Amino acid sequence: MCTLCRDHVTGVRSGNDLCTDLRSRLSAQHEPAVASGFAVEGVACMAGCSRPLTVAFQAQGKAAYLFGSIDARADVGDLVRFAKLYASLADGSCSSGQRPAGLAGKTLARIPGSGNPAGSSR
Repeated sequence: MCTLCRDHVTGVRSGNDLCTDLRSRLSAQHEPAVASGFAVEGVACMAGCSRPLTVAFQAQGKAAYLFGSIDARADVGDLVRFAKLYASLADGSCSSGQRPAGLAGKTLARIPGSGNPAGSSR
């Protein structure tokens, strides 16, 4: 997730706090693919500046997702729910209806994974 994104109203950078919170919540999950299957890392910029805070999910051979307008406190539960879903998907692709409701309208991009050319899935 982006560590430079600033909330438009408060000016607060909440990426590092969200990294810590999400890492803790994921490691507390009972499913091994979720508890130890994610590296939660901060990056300096993900070019989602107009929709801070940005968070990406990316795995080898899976579709990658970029979410924006993430509230570090309000959306962390939905990010955990999405992580569980993402871990369960062989190719990472899911429809907007499968994603947690709190992430509706926050998907900035879905990028097909290698071996999954655009248009070959949902």
